Amino acid sequence: MTTWLLTTVLLSISIYLLVMVFYYRTLLKKEKKGNIIIKGTLGDAEVVIRKYQIQLQRSLGNIDILSDELAKIKNDLKSLRTRNSQYRMESEKLRQTIKDLKGKIEALL
Repeated sequence: MTTWLLTTVLLSISIYLLVMVFYYRTLLKKEKKGNIIIKGTLGDAEVVIRKYQIQLQRSLGNIDILSDELAKIKNDLKSLRTRNSQYRMESEKLRQTIKDLKGKIEALL
């Protein structure tokens, strides 16, 4: 009777272990597939990140160029304002001279 009991226990343990081996093997296959998918996704993400990094570097370069151009335009604007105020002053002097000359001409007539 003990041999029958021992055989039954060993057979039960063997069946249990066999089922567990297949179960963990299936889990391992799923895990490998998941890892492959994740690696592919990470590779795609790296490509996208590199692409956006290059675009960002180009944009920053463009911003630097635009900043330089803006500084040049500001300097040009300052010089134009200075010239404009000088021209106004000269124009006022010429108007005053014209008024003086008109007054002298009228005095002579």
